[in-house]
Amino acid sequence: RLNLHFMSETCGKKRPDGKIIESDSDFVSYLLEVGEVAVVPGVAFGLSPYFRISYAAADDVLADAMQRIARVTASLS
Repeated sequence: RLNLHFMSETCGKKRPDGKIIESDSDFVSYLLEVGEVAVVPGVAFGLSPYFRISYAAADDVLADAMQRIARVTASLS
């Protein structure tokens, strides 16, 4: 399964290193770098500022990925 997640509240936020999240592409790159979670930016589908998650994994793997996404998102100010 695939799902799109809206992230307008994330755009414009600052990473701990001072860089600003300016787009869905910035966010998914940061998510991969820091959270080690791979998602697809909505811009790839003409749907910015969303990102796409594939749910084709075991429940425990998905739960861990969601915790990582929450941790990365919480690190933004």
